[in-house]
Formats: sequence, C-alpha cells, structure tokens
Amino acid sequence: LIYTASRDRTIKVWNASEGEGKGRVGLLVRTLVGHGHRVNTLAVSCDYVCRTGPFDHYGKISDLYTKDRSSSEWRDAAYQASVAKYKAFKGSGEPERLVSGSDDFTLLLWHPTDNKRPIKRLTGHQQAVNHIAFSPDSRFFASASFDKKIKLWNGRSGDFVTTLTGHVGAVYQVAWSSDGRYLVSASKDSTAKLWEVPSGKRARETLPGHEDEVYALDWSPDGTGVATGSKDRTIKVWRH
Repeated sequence: LIYTASRDRTIKVWNASEGEGKGRVGLLVRTLVGHGHRVNTLAVSCDYVCRTGPFDHYGKISDLYTKDRSSSEWRDAAYQASVAKYKAFKGSGEPERLVSGSDDFTLLLWHPTDNKRPIKRLTGHQQAVNHIAFSPDSRFFASASFDKKIKLWNGRSGDFVTTLTGHVGAVYQVAWSSDGRYLVSASKDSTAKLWEVPSGKRARETLPGHEDEVYALDWSPDGTGVATGSKDRTIKVWRH
C-alpha cells in the first residue's frame, strides 16, 4: 500500500501490488478521515524495514558471500533477504500502523490495512505537527512541532511517554539511530540536538555550527553518522 496526505485533511490509501483480488496498481483502497486541518506528515511502523531492505545495521546481507552487486546471484539473494525481513516484521502478529500529524495540533494513530477510522487521537502539542518518525523497532515514535517540543509516544498503543524540551525555535524534523537508543532533531534555532531515548528529557548533546535554521537531517542506516541541512546553504556531517 501507498499512503498520501493532503491539504484537504484526508489520507488516501492506494494499492501498490498486483495479484488476485487486489485490483489494479494505483487503485484507491480507502480514504482516512479524522483531522480538522491539513495533514503535514505520515509515518509507517515498517519504515525502517523498507528503507534498509536486505541490509543489517552493519550494511551487510547475512549469508551472502558474493560481493558483486551486478551479479544475478547478489540481486536474487538481496531480494529474498528483503522479503524475509519484511515478512518477519509482518509475522510478529502486529498490524501495520500509520501515524499522521496535522496543522490541527494532533496526531492520529491508524491501522490502515484493517480500518478507515483512527484507533486513537494523540493530543498535547500546542502548534502544528511538522514531522513524525518511528523508531527502527517501531516501539516508539517521535513527533516534532512548531511548539518547540518533541514528544515521544508508545509505538503500539499511542500512549504518551515524555516530552523532550530544549529547542528555542520550531522543531522541523527528527531521525532515529539504527539501534533506537538515540534521537536527533533539527530546529529553527540553528541547532540540532541529540537525545537519549526514552530516558532523557534534556538533550544529551547540542550540535552547533549552522548559521541559520536547520531544516533537514538524517541518520545513516549503519548508525555511524548524522547529516544536517540548513538555510545557511551548507550540509554538515556529524560522526556518532
């Protein structure tokens, strides 16, 4: 399935695979309605599994001995490893979870493969929600807001866990370390901050150096580095 969010306050679910009983690719499956303002961001519980494909957190594929990525052997093994990894995640017995964030200051937790109604409405932010990200193991998800706060939530129930306070400007984006122990955030205050999860309510480190707002950041899948992008027209790479 593919999920899209819109200024029209809805989330649409589209079919992305062919097969008996699934209909054509691109077919609208359902529309999710619940937000009172435009929907800014979506996060799916299997994001990390899909993003890393067949690779483990060392950037390797288990039980694959050929290193020639152009070979059919490597491509077949990589495909099978990706499918096995995704099936293991799906086979945990938990439904795929979707979380949406909106200008209505709320988040909604959905089971989009089963139901078109939200499972839970998550409140607490006092301004628009900019970004949401699930931890690699999907135990938690974090939300970033114009209210200068990051909130941490239980990835299965949607229960509130804690608020991370320290930025003095809007928080635009968050990213998780590959082991799920740390979170990094980007802010209008020209800094990025490193947080220990879920224990740390205060930032463990502040990453200074940008001369203007930090709009974007990402943590490498192997966990070794963080990249931040700023309005000052630079990208900085930080080693973990």
